[in-house]
Amino acid sequence: MSNSPATPPAPQQTAASESGLKPGMKPRHLVMMSLGSAIGAGLFVGAGAGIQAAGPAVLVSYAVAGLIVIFVMRALGELVAADPNPGAFSHYAGKAMGPGAAFAVGALWWIQLCLVVAAEATAAAQIAAGYIPDMPQWVIALIIMIVFTAINLTTSGSFGEFEFWFSLIKVAFVTLFVVLGVAFLLGWTPAAPAGEIFADGFMPTGFPGVAAGLLVVAFAFGGIEIVAVAAAETADPSRSVGKAIKGVVWRILFLYIGSVAIIVAVLDWKDPRLADSPFVAVLETAGLPFIASTLAAVIVIALLSSMNANIYGASRMAFSMSQRSMLPAFLGTTNRRGVPVASVLATSAFGFVAVALNYFWAAEVLGVLLNIVGSTLIVTWVVTLVSHIVLRHRAEAAGTELPLKMWLFPWLSYATLAGIAAIIVLGLTVESVRFQIIGTLIFTAALYAIGLLVTRRHRSHTT
Repeated sequence: MSNSPATPPAPQQTAASESGLKPGMKPRHLVMMSLGSAIGAGLFVGAGAGIQAAGPAVLVSYAVAGLIVIFVMRALGELVAADPNPGAFSHYAGKAMGPGAAFAVGALWWIQLCLVVAAEATAAAQIAAGYIPDMPQWVIALIIMIVFTAINLTTSGSFGEFEFWFSLIKVAFVTLFVVLGVAFLLGWTPAAPAGEIFADGFMPTGFPGVAAGLLVVAFAFGGIEIVAVAAAETADPSRSVGKAIKGVVWRILFLYIGSVAIIVAVLDWKDPRLADSPFVAVLETAGLPFIASTLAAVIVIALLSSMNANIYGASRMAFSMSQRSMLPAFLGTTNRRGVPVASVLATSAFGFVAVALNYFWAAEVLGVLLNIVGSTLIVTWVVTLVSHIVLRHRAEAAGTELPLKMWLFPWLSYATLAGIAAIIVLGLTVESVRFQIIGTLIFTAALYAIGLLVTRRHRSHTT
């Protein structure tokens, strides 16, 4: 594996076309796909869990996580613009730190997204079951998985266009929600605001509550990094990823922080409705029950859009790892339309397992999945930043000109790493969060060891 800095490939010679994937994505597809992946269960369901953990101070959690995401995405954008690859941060980790790190972060991210797919399918089925009482939740989840697996078996261009319009619905919904929430707070809706905002104070559960909410919030922002994976399937990756990253992070922050600010201003942090659907609860409180019931269907669409994008991202990671001899060879094949069919089916398999879990433990599945995922994102962020720092130093030493650069390098990169370290330390002080973090670190270390064994065995067989 070469450690020399990569130069931007010509538009017609992308990593996708060289590997068997066929470039079909457009820059607008990248932006909407990132929005589609990030605006899902983490916002519509996870926001309520975060508020219950931290109270109104969950806004601090969102602000901290949001800034970290902006800086991590800028660093990732620098890497993608210089060397677009469907393996994204796994590919860069390999160049910077060796095959063990490449396997560990790639496998961890793939498993994480497979769990997110299961969480999205579960959340959508959970909401839909309330409107289709005669149909069991597991049947709805099964139908969802079959339909969206089929969608991901289309070409990247067709998938990108479908996801663009699918995501546009959720962006319009969240924007409308923020507008209606402001109207309610100003007294312009049928119901008037009642009670004192932040009656128990801004931070009713103290710093431990903020720490407990951070991993839920981290899960909420997860998925935005799919832009790095999808960029390799555009005609001009270096240019497309810069546009996409610049546009998506600010939109995410507005949509997330704006909507969560409305929720904490309207609902008491102890309101039991936060556990189910805080968005619908806000609209009902505002005296808009008809809109609330109508938009519940939009929330299902939003969750499905997120799941759709995550199947895509996870399947491309599995495909890339297979092409780098880290997963079985059959996962690195494509059909004549450039679709990695085996990787799509392998990714969706986790969702079908979740369908079975829905059959036995419908009420508990979503909470378990949300708790598992948050800490794995922290590992992805750390590895991305370390890879960026190492490869940026190599590029500067070699005099390589980069098409997109991280701001205030290296100080901002190190400061972002320090911020993530602070989140980890803070999380270790909370019992429920400590278990997640330690478990994730042990699992990552195990994946690293497996990665070393897999790559050494492959080299011994090829030499």
